[in-house]
Amino acid sequence: MSESKLYFFYSVGCGWCTRAIPHIDGLNEDGHDILKLDLEESVNKKIQDELKSKYKIKCGTPFFINADTGHHVCGYREKDILLKWVKGEPVPPPPRPKSPMPRPPFHESPKKEIDGWVKEYELWSDENSHLPDLKTAKELLAMPRPKSMAPSPPTINAPPEQVDEWKKNYKSWMEENSHLSNLGSPEQILQRLQFQRSQAQTQQNVKDINLETRIDILEKKIDKLMMHLGVK
Repeated sequence: MSESKLYFFYSVGCGWCTRAIPHIDGLNEDGHDILKLDLEESVNKKIQDELKSKYKIKCGTPFFINADTGHHVCGYREKDILLKWVKGEPVPPPPRPKSPMPRPPFHESPKKEIDGWVKEYELWSDENSHLPDLKTAKELLAMPRPKSMAPSPPTINAPPEQVDEWKKNYKSWMEENSHLSNLGSPEQILQRLQFQRSQAQTQQNVKDINLETRIDILEKKIDKLMMHLGVK
Protein backbone atom coordinates (compact mmCIF):
# COMPACT_ATOMS: atom_id res chain seq x y z
CA MET A 1 0.00 0.00 0.00
CA SER A 2 1.46 3.36 -1.07
CA GLU A 3 1.98 6.13 1.48
CA SER A 4 -0.68 8.82 1.61
CA LYS A 5 0.09 12.13 -0.07
CA LEU A 6 -2.47 14.01 2.02
CA TYR A 7 -0.58 15.96 4.68
CA PHE A 8 -1.84 17.91 7.67
CA PHE A 9 0.89 20.10 9.18
CA TYR A 10 0.35 21.44 12.69
CA SER A 11 2.41 23.18 15.35
CA VAL A 12 2.52 23.04 19.15
CA GLY A 13 0.48 25.76 20.82
CA CYS A 14 -1.61 26.44 17.69
CA GLY A 15 -5.23 26.66 18.86
CA TRP A 16 -6.69 26.31 15.37
CA CYS A 17 -4.55 23.19 14.84
CA THR A 18 -6.02 21.71 18.01
CA ARG A 19 -9.52 22.40 16.71
CA ALA A 20 -8.68 20.80 13.35
CA ILE A 21 -7.26 17.55 14.74
CA PRO A 22 -10.68 15.98 15.55
CA HIS A 23 -11.80 16.71 11.97
CA ILE A 24 -8.73 14.94 10.58
CA ASP A 25 -9.22 12.02 12.97
CA GLY A 26 -12.85 11.81 11.88
CA LEU A 27 -11.94 11.80 8.18
CA ASN A 28 -9.39 9.04 8.81
CA GLU A 29 -12.02 7.04 10.69
CA ASP A 30 -14.27 7.47 7.63
CA GLY A 31 -11.68 5.65 5.55
CA HIS A 32 -9.44 8.45 4.31
CA ASP A 33 -5.69 8.49 4.85
CA ILE A 34 -4.30 11.82 6.05
CA LEU A 35 -0.87 12.04 7.67
CA LYS A 36 -0.59 14.28 10.72
CA LEU A 37 2.85 15.92 10.72
CA ASP A 38 4.10 17.80 13.78
CA LEU A 39 6.36 20.68 12.73
CA GLU A 40 8.47 20.26 15.85
CA GLU A 41 10.04 17.35 13.94
CA SER A 42 12.74 18.76 11.65
CA VAL A 43 12.01 16.23 8.90
CA ASN A 44 8.35 17.34 8.80
CA LYS A 45 9.34 21.00 8.65
CA LYS A 46 11.68 20.21 5.75
CA ILE A 47 8.86 18.44 3.88
CA GLN A 48 6.55 21.42 4.44
CA ASP A 49 9.16 23.95 3.29
CA GLU A 50 9.85 21.93 0.13
CA LEU A 51 6.14 21.72 -0.71
CA LYS A 52 5.57 25.42 -0.10
CA SER A 53 8.54 26.26 -2.30
CA LYS A 54 7.44 23.82 -5.03
CA TYR A 55 3.87 25.11 -5.20
CA LYS A 56 4.68 28.73 -4.24
CA ILE A 57 2.43 28.69 -1.17
CA LYS A 58 2.54 31.02 1.83
CA CYS A 59 0.72 29.64 4.85
CA GLY A 60 1.08 29.18 8.58
CA THR A 61 -0.69 26.44 10.50
CA PRO A 62 -2.85 24.50 10.22
CA PHE A 63 -1.83 23.63 6.66
CA PHE A 64 -3.40 20.87 4.57
CA ILE A 65 -1.92 19.81 1.22
CA ASN A 66 -1.99 17.04 -1.38
CA ALA A 67 1.73 16.59 -2.01
CA ASP A 68 1.13 15.21 -5.52
CA THR A 69 -1.12 17.99 -6.82
CA GLY A 70 -0.49 21.00 -4.56
CA HIS A 71 -4.23 21.22 -3.82
CA HIS A 72 -4.23 22.78 -0.37
CA VAL A 73 -6.16 24.53 2.38
CA CYS A 74 -4.53 27.24 4.47
CA GLY A 75 -5.91 27.75 7.95
CA TYR A 76 -8.68 26.13 9.96
CA ARG A 77 -11.75 24.82 8.14
CA GLU A 78 -14.70 22.66 9.16
CA LYS A 79 -14.82 18.93 8.41
CA ASP A 80 -17.15 19.26 5.42
CA ILE A 81 -14.76 21.69 3.74
CA LEU A 82 -11.75 19.48 4.49
CA LEU A 83 -13.61 16.59 2.88
CA LYS A 84 -13.76 18.62 -0.35
CA TRP A 85 -9.98 19.05 -0.10
CA VAL A 86 -9.52 15.30 0.42
CA LYS A 87 -11.61 14.58 -2.68
CA GLY A 88 -9.70 17.13 -4.74
CA GLU A 89 -12.75 19.33 -5.16
CA PRO A 90 -12.55 23.15 -5.28
CA VAL A 91 -12.49 24.61 -1.80
CA PRO A 92 -14.56 27.79 -1.42
CA PRO A 93 -12.84 30.71 0.27
CA PRO A 94 -13.86 31.19 3.90
CA PRO A 95 -16.42 33.90 4.60
CA ARG A 96 -14.73 37.02 5.91
CA PRO A 97 -16.04 39.75 8.21
CA LYS A 98 -16.69 43.18 6.72
CA SER A 99 -14.89 44.81 9.63
CA PRO A 100 -12.98 43.69 12.75
CA MET A 101 -15.13 42.35 15.57
CA PRO A 102 -15.27 44.68 18.58
CA ARG A 103 -13.00 43.34 21.33
CA PRO A 104 -15.03 42.01 24.25
CA PRO A 105 -14.55 43.92 27.52
CA PHE A 106 -12.10 42.56 30.02
CA HIS A 107 -13.28 40.34 32.84
CA GLU A 108 -14.84 42.40 35.67
CA SER A 109 -15.13 45.54 33.49
CA PRO A 110 -17.60 48.26 34.63
CA LYS A 111 -21.23 47.76 33.57
CA LYS A 112 -21.18 50.95 31.49
CA GLU A 113 -18.28 49.61 29.41
CA ILE A 114 -20.02 46.23 28.98
CA ASP A 115 -23.29 47.84 27.89
CA GLY A 116 -21.44 50.00 25.35
CA TRP A 117 -19.71 46.94 23.92
CA VAL A 118 -23.01 45.02 23.66
CA LYS A 119 -24.52 47.78 21.48
CA GLU A 120 -21.39 47.93 19.32
CA TYR A 121 -21.24 44.15 18.94
CA GLU A 122 -24.92 43.84 17.98
CA LEU A 123 -24.39 46.39 15.18
CA TRP A 124 -21.34 44.46 14.00
CA SER A 125 -23.23 41.16 14.19
CA ASP A 126 -26.06 42.53 12.00
CA GLU A 127 -23.50 43.77 9.47
CA ASN A 128 -21.81 40.36 9.39
CA SER A 129 -24.84 38.07 9.43
CA HIS A 130 -23.27 36.15 6.50
CA LEU A 131 -20.71 34.64 8.89
CA PRO A 132 -21.52 31.15 10.23
CA ASP A 133 -21.96 30.35 13.92
CA LEU A 134 -22.00 33.93 15.16
CA LYS A 135 -22.38 34.00 18.92
CA THR A 136 -24.66 36.43 20.70
CA ALA A 137 -23.24 39.12 22.96
CA LYS A 138 -24.63 37.21 25.96
CA GLU A 139 -22.83 34.02 24.88
CA LEU A 140 -19.53 35.85 24.44
CA LEU A 141 -19.81 37.55 27.82
CA ALA A 142 -20.46 34.16 29.44
CA MET A 143 -17.12 32.90 28.13
CA PRO A 144 -13.90 33.30 30.16
CA ARG A 145 -12.21 36.62 29.39
CA PRO A 146 -8.83 38.03 30.45
CA LYS A 147 -8.68 40.70 33.12
CA SER A 148 -6.11 42.70 31.16
CA MET A 149 -4.10 42.67 27.95
CA ALA A 150 -1.31 40.09 27.85
CA PRO A 151 2.24 41.54 27.72
CA SER A 152 3.51 41.79 24.14
CA PRO A 153 6.20 39.20 23.34
CA PRO A 154 9.77 40.46 22.86
CA THR A 155 11.04 41.40 19.41
CA ILE A 156 13.25 39.06 17.38
CA ASN A 157 16.47 40.88 18.37
CA ALA A 158 15.54 41.49 21.99
CA PRO A 159 18.45 41.04 24.46
CA PRO A 160 18.22 38.19 27.02
CA GLU A 161 17.39 40.56 29.89
CA GLN A 162 14.39 41.90 27.96
CA VAL A 163 13.19 38.35 27.26
CA ASP A 164 13.57 37.51 30.96
CA GLU A 165 11.59 40.62 31.92
CA TRP A 166 8.81 39.63 29.51
CA LYS A 167 8.73 36.10 30.98
CA LYS A 168 8.37 37.58 34.46
CA ASN A 169 5.54 39.92 33.40
CA TYR A 170 3.80 37.19 31.44
CA LYS A 171 3.89 34.77 34.37
CA SER A 172 2.33 37.48 36.56
CA TRP A 173 -0.36 37.97 33.93
CA MET A 174 -0.99 34.20 33.87
CA GLU A 175 -1.47 34.18 37.65
CA GLU A 176 -3.87 37.12 37.40
CA ASN A 177 -5.81 35.23 34.70
CA SER A 178 -5.71 31.75 36.21
CA HIS A 179 -9.44 31.44 35.45
CA LEU A 180 -8.50 31.06 31.75
CA SER A 181 -7.76 27.57 30.46
CA ASN A 182 -5.10 26.43 27.97
CA LEU A 183 -2.83 29.43 28.42
CA GLY A 184 0.47 28.80 26.68
CA SER A 185 3.58 28.92 28.84
CA PRO A 186 6.23 31.59 28.12
CA GLU A 187 8.45 28.86 26.65
CA GLN A 188 5.69 27.67 24.28
CA ILE A 189 5.00 31.21 23.08
CA LEU A 190 8.69 31.92 22.47
CA GLN A 191 9.02 28.59 20.66
CA ARG A 192 6.07 29.43 18.42
CA LEU A 193 7.49 32.88 17.66
CA GLN A 194 10.87 31.35 16.86
CA PHE A 195 9.20 28.92 14.45
CA GLN A 196 7.23 31.70 12.73
CA ARG A 197 10.38 33.80 12.37
CA SER A 198 12.25 30.79 10.99
CA GLN A 199 9.51 30.32 8.39
CA ALA A 200 9.70 33.99 7.42
CA GLN A 201 13.49 33.78 7.10
CA THR A 202 13.21 30.66 4.93
CA GLN A 203 10.79 32.44 2.60
CA GLN A 204 13.10 35.45 2.44
CA ASN A 205 16.08 33.21 1.63
CA VAL A 206 14.12 31.66 -1.24
CA LYS A 207 13.31 35.14 -2.56
CA ASP A 208 16.98 36.16 -2.30
CA ILE A 209 18.10 33.04 -4.17
CA ASN A 210 15.55 33.64 -6.92
CA LEU A 211 16.68 37.28 -7.23
CA GLU A 212 20.34 36.27 -7.44
CA THR A 213 19.48 33.71 -10.14
CA ARG A 214 17.61 36.31 -12.19
CA ILE A 215 20.46 38.80 -11.84
CA ASP A 216 22.98 36.14 -12.91
CA ILE A 217 20.90 35.28 -15.99
CA LEU A 218 20.54 38.97 -16.86
CA GLU A 219 24.29 39.56 -16.51
CA LYS A 220 25.03 36.65 -18.85
CA LYS A 221 22.59 38.01 -21.42
CA ILE A 222 24.23 41.45 -21.22
CA ASP A 223 27.69 39.86 -21.65
CA LYS A 224 26.53 37.99 -24.76
CA LEU A 225 25.00 41.16 -26.19
CA MET A 226 28.16 43.18 -25.57
CA MET A 227 30.30 40.47 -27.17
CA HIS A 228 27.94 40.43 -30.17
CA LEU A 229 28.29 44.20 -30.48
CA GLY A 230 32.05 43.95 -30.19
CA VAL A 231 32.21 45.87 -26.95
CA LYS A 232 34.00 43.02 -25.18
